[in-house]
Amino acid sequence: MVETVVRYLAVFLLAYLMGAFPTGYLIVRAFTGTDVRRVGSGRTGGTNVLRSAGPMPAVLTVLGDGLKGGAAVLVARAIGGTPWALAIAGVAVILGHNYSVFLGWDGGAGTISNIGVALFINPAAGAAAIAVAIPVLALSRYASLASIVVAVALPVFFAAGAHWGGWPWAYCLYAGIVGLLSVFELRSNIVRLIQGTERKVGQRASAVPASARK
Repeated sequence: MVETVVRYLAVFLLAYLMGAFPTGYLIVRAFTGTDVRRVGSGRTGGTNVLRSAGPMPAVLTVLGDGLKGGAAVLVARAIGGTPWALAIAGVAVILGHNYSVFLGWDGGAGTISNIGVALFINPAAGAAAIAVAIPVLALSRYASLASIVVAVALPVFFAAGAHWGGWPWAYCLYAGIVGLLSVFELRSNIVRLIQGTERKVGQRASAVPASARK
């Protein structure tokens, strides 16, 4: 029992630190010398990187954030080896990404890292999330709306898989917690979507005061 708890704590800590690695922040610094947190939404994810630094930094950020999620799952498999270990890693890596200790608890909304986790936990669920998010993004050009779709869809996919396909329910719990975290981080975007003032993908970002970010 004690050994199991220690393993799960190690999984949580390592996954959190992986998620906390400030991919977008470092990439924007390297390309432009600016702090991505001082531009646009203030988040470090691919959408704000695209607005503030351009396509190549955004692509690198998306790849890096996705790999953080996948790496956390691989570490959880090596240390814990159980569905609960993978679920803990999934939650921890998103907590790290959204609230990075290296950035004074700043970060992103966790969508790409969440997809990375899902792809490594169960490729079918991860691919399904991508399949529903891409059309939403392409048709609406609202990255926040696509992120909300992923946050809602993944718990549904994992619950359906657990009910009909025998997938571990631990994965459903992970997806539900992470979905709530993502929606919480996107709460200001949801308000702007309702008001019709949300920024679309491709619109350049301008510097904003901290009180207006996110």
